[in-house]
Amino acid sequence: MSGRPRVVVAGTKFGQVYLQSFRRPGFPFELGGILAQGSARSRACAEHYGVPLFTHVDDVPPDVRLACVVIRGGLLGGAGAEVARALMERGIHVLQEHPLHHDELAECLRTAAREGVVYHLNSFYVHTPPVRRFMAAAAELLSRQRPRYVDAACGFQVAYAMLDIIGQTLGGVRPWGLAEPAPPSPELARLARTGAPFRALDGVIAGVPVTFRVQNQLDPADPDNLAHLLHRITLGTEGGHLTLVGTHGPVTWSPRPDFPQQVQDSSTGTVHFAEPDDAVADHLDVPSVLPLGDPVAASHRRIFDTVWPQGVEHALTELRDAARAGEPPARRGQYHLTLCRIWQDMTSKLGPPELLHGETATPLAPDDVAALAKAAGEGGA
Repeated sequence: MSGRPRVVVAGTKFGQVYLQSFRRPGFPFELGGILAQGSARSRACAEHYGVPLFTHVDDVPPDVRLACVVIRGGLLGGAGAEVARALMERGIHVLQEHPLHHDELAECLRTAAREGVVYHLNSFYVHTPPVRRFMAAAAELLSRQRPRYVDAACGFQVAYAMLDIIGQTLGGVRPWGLAEPAPPSPELARLARTGAPFRALDGVIAGVPVTFRVQNQLDPADPDNLAHLLHRITLGTEGGHLTLVGTHGPVTWSPRPDFPQQVQDSSTGTVHFAEPDDAVADHLDVPSVLPLGDPVAASHRRIFDTVWPQGVEHALTELRDAARAGEPPARRGQYHLTLCRIWQDMTSKLGPPELLHGETATPLAPDDVAALAKAAGEGGA
């Protein structure tokens, strides 16, 4: 696979995120075609990107060496796993969008081993620059101090990706376990003006206590939208905590509160804070919240145009490099098989998502956001 490997993208719903990546200048992969069922949408996508539309795996030409399968798995009513296996049986290395049922993933890994190809399950967000920035900072932090806790929140649609981010941050997921979530309180439900969007459950990942808060809600007419957030993750250590404020940043460091000791003046009897010894208390000069890297996250327009395509490029590059190196699927596959078990246990414990009908998200206009900034500035004056 010298030069720019040719890639086929299977699926044109979320697959359009992958397709958009190939329009970036200098993208090191070439779009070789779209694999779909031939709907009006897929025909329009093929025309828009100027590539052939294949309606059967056998139609994919032999010079295509990589495939992105962006079709839902059987758990969500799609045939993504079957398409992935059929592509691998033709000697094509596959990057498959998450999530998959554990048994589907196991069968895909067996197919990859049998056919001598590389198969990667892609949790997507773990490859984006802001999440990689968080994980790099976490690796440096954990080289100095042990993890004490993780606090994580997400929308249920991206819970698998959240588990992958936590697993890669901690260097694995075993030992793991999840407790049963507390049932919703009828008394609090009567007091609340709106329904509580988040369910909480406690767990352990890689031996570290984790608190999960999951927005277990879904609008069946718009299943990919209406999440209050994608991911927010805090990793705590003895010295403070590292936070991925949102999936797309920023990343912040907050030292653990360390208040000076109080002393009593022997002559006057007054109590005051002791003067810190600058030689041993220079940590008191670190800001109580410090952005690491860009202090402002990307706009959603930039996320769609730049950040997500960068994530696709990173994931495809990992697949290409693994194929060149002849990477065996077992180690990475076992990790994701365990993630699948954790994810399925989590979704089982949370139960079916609460169905929302007709709820709309009302974004604030730029002038409204400016008014918030103005009010904050005046409030702190």
